[in-house]
Amino acid sequence: MRPDVLILAGRPEGWHGARLRLALERLGLTVARADLSACALVGGEVRLEGPHEPPRLALVRSVPAGSFEQVTLRLGILHALEAQGVVVVNSARTIERCVDKSMTTLLLARAALPTPPTWTVQTVEQARALVQAGERLVLKPLFGAQGRGLRLVEPGGELPPPEEYGGVYHLQRFVEPADGVWRDFRVLVVGGRAVAAMARRGMGWITNIGQGGMAEPVATEGPLAELAVAATAAVGADHAGVDLIADRDRGLQILEVNSMPAWQGLQGVSRKDIALHLARHLAAR
Repeated sequence: MRPDVLILAGRPEGWHGARLRLALERLGLTVARADLSACALVGGEVRLEGPHEPPRLALVRSVPAGSFEQVTLRLGILHALEAQGVVVVNSARTIERCVDKSMTTLLLARAALPTPPTWTVQTVEQARALVQAGERLVLKPLFGAQGRGLRLVEPGGELPPPEEYGGVYHLQRFVEPADGVWRDFRVLVVGGRAVAAMARRGMGWITNIGQGGMAEPVATEGPLAELAVAATAAVGADHAGVDLIADRDRGLQILEVNSMPAWQGLQGVSRKDIALHLARHLAAR
């Protein structure tokens, strides 16, 4: 039987997968689930985990971590599904753009959207020259999420050895808080509209909910929403979680665009059923 929607996620099902499955089933859609790391390419066809036939739509909730070869294959499976006529959300190309922070930065800059000055270099000498330039910088893993691996580097400060960050130093100018409060924003965009938004307030400069940040609801309209929608379009995403921050000198700045966004913290401060909203959009696709 060909399912309407195949949710590609890891094991176990998890909070997001369960809510999405229930929301899709409420709309009368048949739903299956598979682990992308258990799928394969056989000849020119995708062999999905289990007895599943290719679905009408595949929703990518996660691309499991692995070796360079494993991740390349998993993205190749998504490309192959698209070639077979399956609607893949988000597309393999969009995921590739968003998982690589340097490419996201490039696309935001080409779209003339505000983002803090960012440098991605491959040698200690290049990184050290930036650190010596006199500005506070945030060192980020090129592939990373949930605030893990972030490091504040003071002017003239020490850098970690390159192997700790995969041989790449992705450095972004530190954004001083606009009003002395450690706060940034997450906006969830679906189908070209901002559907939910929150401010994340922290005790320090890392405000992620998973790192102890507190969520507060904010309006899904105005400049914050407009920038989030524009950022989502710049990377070609169907839906995305966009992180923004208010710089005291430059106004709102876009930090990141997540093509496989979590929304558990956002749901806690939103009156909308986010999973149902996303499910309705997927049904329309």
